[in-house]
Amino acid sequence: MATASCLQSEDQFLCPICLDVLIDPVTTPCGHNFCKNCITKHWDTSDKCQCPMCNEMFDKKPEMRINTFISEMVAQFRRSAQQKASSSEQQVFKPGEVPCDVCTETKLKALKSCLVCLTSYCETHLEPHLTASSLKRHQLIDPVENLEDRMCPKHDKPLELFCKTDQTCVCMLCHVSDHKMHDVVPLKEAYEGKKAELGKTEAEIQQMIEKKQQRIRKVQRNVNFSEKCAEEEIEIGVTVFTTLMQYVERSMDFLINTIEEKQKTIKKQAEDVIKELEQDISELKRKSTEWKRLCSVSCSEDHLRLLQSFSSLKVAPPTKDWTEVSIPPSSYEGIVVTVAVQLEKTFSEDMKKLLEAELKRIQSYAVEVTLDADTAHPELILSDDGKQVSDGDVKKNLPDNPERFSNSICVLGKQSFSSGKFYFEVQVKEKTKWTLGVARESINRKENIQLSPEDGYWTLRLRNGNEYSALNVPPVCFSLKSEPQKVGVFVDYEEGLVSFYDVDAPALIYSFTGCSFTEKLFLYFGPCPNDGGKNSAPLIISMITSGSGAVRRGSVPRGSVRRGAVPRGSVRRGSVPRGLVCEP
Repeated sequence: MATASCLQSEDQFLCPICLDVLIDPVTTPCGHNFCKNCITKHWDTSDKCQCPMCNEMFDKKPEMRINTFISEMVAQFRRSAQQKASSSEQQVFKPGEVPCDVCTETKLKALKSCLVCLTSYCETHLEPHLTASSLKRHQLIDPVENLEDRMCPKHDKPLELFCKTDQTCVCMLCHVSDHKMHDVVPLKEAYEGKKAELGKTEAEIQQMIEKKQQRIRKVQRNVNFSEKCAEEEIEIGVTVFTTLMQYVERSMDFLINTIEEKQKTIKKQAEDVIKELEQDISELKRKSTEWKRLCSVSCSEDHLRLLQSFSSLKVAPPTKDWTEVSIPPSSYEGIVVTVAVQLEKTFSEDMKKLLEAELKRIQSYAVEVTLDADTAHPELILSDDGKQVSDGDVKKNLPDNPERFSNSICVLGKQSFSSGKFYFEVQVKEKTKWTLGVARESINRKENIQLSPEDGYWTLRLRNGNEYSALNVPPVCFSLKSEPQKVGVFVDYEEGLVSFYDVDAPALIYSFTGCSFTEKLFLYFGPCPNDGGKNSAPLIISMITSGSGAVRRGSVPRGSVRRGAVPRGSVRRGSVPRGLVCEP
């Protein structure tokens, strides 16, 4: 009825002409209401003056005045309609909100949900629960969807408790029957506990996020640093190889110019000889012509004329003896060899400078190294400072702990490395046998061991005073121009690189590349048996100081090589004759 009354009242305030709410309402003599503007325009365009509603005719156009009573009612109607529209707009259900279950046409937003009725109510339909005494006892909560899920499916009662034992929500009847001996608490208490637990978990997650973000920043810094180093390496490499190419170009130009100048000299000498010979030939041809003419006179047997003509001829000038004059074919043997030898000498000098700079850079990664007595073979003798080791020929009675080598005469360093770069130097002076390198933590220390990368060893060894070999697969044997007195060992864990250097030369001896390191690495020292005193000298870990040329990264002279780039899986070695067969 209210809706019908509202509609009827609304129809009363509509203009019959524009069918909209009256504006400046006026009333005709017949009692019908119109917008002043609408009825005026209607009569202005019509031949007859009559009411558009009842068609009553007027003799003359009525004087139209605004009906103040109707105008006030229209204004009040407009205000009421605006308030109603504003109120409805605020309460209309929107996506993401809980709708009123009672509203049939336009769904309004629910203000509360009843756990007894399992229904959500808007402000209007909630009123009985706030006023009726029988409904006031119902449990109201903030509006939620799927109220059926909040009811116990077994007892059809609200889930008001939480069983910590079974980690599930239960009703009061469940607590009395199935969960009687369990740890049951009110939902609010369980909620507070879970909320605190979630807060703690959230803090842990945020901490994990921060750690990972720090890791990302660290990785990015490493990438930026690597990019900077790469640019420096490229710049230096371009400088080095440009210089080398210039050396080659100059040597080639010198070779070509030398040969061409020699050829020009020979050609000039030949041209001079040929010119002089041609002059002699021309003179002899002239004389030959005169002698032929004289011969014709002699044939006529005119004695007087012959004698007169003969006496008038000059004696032929003596010609040069050309038997000893010759221009032998030019020989250029030795010129190319001479230039190549000079070029090699220049290369050797520059390579020495480059290797010196390379070694200085690598020495900046020097680490403090000491020997681990717990790993030493019982025959070995270690110095008190842990810097020297030699074979004592007598097997001491030592505890056979798991770290100790039982059969191999060797010892490991105390320090381990699982990332980054590190470098150390060992004096091998006066030794005829030794083995040096690095080994992974899980190597076999109790049985006879095979030194190879597959078994966890990356080592270089000396045998018989001058037989060097890198224990790769297969082993690589080679000779060196000079016997190293001090060996430097450099490891780049991430790059998978282990390089050995002759520190005094300086020269690169050998490199293991493309290695896969997944464990801790320890330094490996094998002084070998003393061989009746011939190999009694100790291996000595050298102290690397600034006097040795150790520098920090960035102090390598411009134009020098910072790092010898070697493709993964390849092997570098210094002064290794090709085709050399390795001793088994």
